Amino acid sequence: MRIALTGASGLVGQFLLRGLAGEVTTFGRTKASDRHVTWDLADQDIDLSGIDVLIHAGFTHEPGKYRGGEGNDPQGFVHANLHGTQRLFRNAAKAHVQTVIFLSTRAVFDDVPQGTPLTEELQPRPSSLYGQVKVQCEQDLSAHRFRGIALRATGVYGPGPQHKWRPLFDDYQSGRPIPPRRGTEVHGTDLAEACNLLIQNDISGPVHASDIVVDRHDLLTEVQMITGNPAAPPPPAGTPVKPLICDKLTNLGWRPGGWDLLRSDLSEMLR
Repeated sequence: MRIALTGASGLVGQFLLRGLAGEVTTFGRTKASDRHVTWDLADQDIDLSGIDVLIHAGFTHEPGKYRGGEGNDPQGFVHANLHGTQRLFRNAAKAHVQTVIFLSTRAVFDDVPQGTPLTEELQPRPSSLYGQVKVQCEQDLSAHRFRGIALRATGVYGPGPQHKWRPLFDDYQSGRPIPPRRGTEVHGTDLAEACNLLIQNDISGPVHASDIVVDRHDLLTEVQMITGNPAAPPPPAGTPVKPLICDKLTNLGWRPGGWDLLRSDLSEMLR
């Protein structure tokens, strides 16, 4: 299985690169593997001849931001992430790529009323430019003849040199104030396994990937037990979270690691 992976040097792509089952070629501005092609999402075509599966995890945004990732340049954000992705999908169709997995987001549902079950059949209602761009990319994905999968992932965590919780842990260890927050998360290795299952099975359309609800209070309580930091974690967040319903992956036998996996990796993430 020959796989093309964009965004492999990013926080999410690094897990996919390590966990995908197949011969992976990475594409992007930053070299991510020994089998790498330098490429810019914003303004370059890509030769995907001989590729069986394209996994598009690349995304141009302000560091550390997805919602609001356009910064002061919404036009550049749309040009790179929408128009660049549309070009990439055309390149995949031209090269007769069989399967395209597009890394989407739960942000496509940010404007859905509270209490609405977030099923894979629910119509998206984004509230941010980030979510709007992802929805438009999903729509373009379905317009081609290849098997298109919009993999809507929640927050992705796991160990790595610059993992997503590094700033949070640094703030806690330094005694800086931390506002309450609660969100849904999935481990990067579980997301890679989801991709492997999707490649192997005849699934298309929107697919949800989410595992646990993580409140900063609970997460930093775990950190406190490891580090002995006397600082109190923030209080639990008062805002409810709308979890994604992951029927397609569950029916394929996907079983993410839950809190046990988070706890097993937490010491490594604190180094």
